[in-house]
Amino acid sequence: MRKYILSIFCIILSLSFFLLATSGKKIGHLKTVARVSTPIKPSYDAYAKSLYNQVHLKDSGLTYPVFEKALTGYYNLKEAGRLSEHALLSIADFDQKSTRKRLYVLDLSKKRIVLNTWVAHGQRSGEDETVTFSNQNDSYSSSIGFYVTGEEYVGAHGRSLRLDGMDAGYNDNARMRSIVIHGAPYVSQGTIEALGRLGRSQGCPAVNPKLSDQLISAMGEGSVLFINKSAEKYASRYLDEKQAALAALPALNNNTDQGQFHMD
Repeated sequence: MRKYILSIFCIILSLSFFLLATSGKKIGHLKTVARVSTPIKPSYDAYAKSLYNQVHLKDSGLTYPVFEKALTGYYNLKEAGRLSEHALLSIADFDQKSTRKRLYVLDLSKKRIVLNTWVAHGQRSGEDETVTFSNQNDSYSSSIGFYVTGEEYVGAHGRSLRLDGMDAGYNDNARMRSIVIHGAPYVSQGTIEALGRLGRSQGCPAVNPKLSDQLISAMGEGSVLFINKSAEKYASRYLDEKQAALAALPALNNNTDQGQFHMD
């Protein structure tokens, strides 16, 4: 009798292990399928458009394609560990003429424009509109692409903020060229009225001196500046939308929880 009961117990025990192992395999398979089938890219596009609308960037003159490029670079730089915890995203849109307020400083976490103002381009990049760019020293030209803000210092233009170019061949000579954010008196309404355009720098994204302290304090070290010119031939490792979408997952999930859009 004891042998009979022991045999039954062994059979039940073996069956339990089999069912447990089979169940574990099924659960693992379901997790894999769910992970592969999640449409991250469409959700990232929806998030970018939602953010663009919430910040009212169209009303400020910034087009969606320019914003989307800048946002993609922001998340890729963040994923690469280049940014501070509270990094801002700034966009100097050189598709627009210098008489336009074409610098946009954005706080993505609070979904708001921190600053929208004039920004100068380099002397040899054009008159009112930018037409040429250079990464070379003493070119007196602007350089397109992604930058990350470095340390601040006090120089010939007062309080200034260093910039490190992130795009090889496009702006990676920025520090050698002393391309920095600083205030300049030629960035003003008075200059526009006198010349029909802003004054021009030696390649720096100069701003009005009354706003330079505010801008430098807001950006700090480890924020993003994207200088855009859509007509220029430009490629960047930081324009990988797939990687940006993965880096933006916490923001996507937050927007989904708030019911701002749905992950199809």
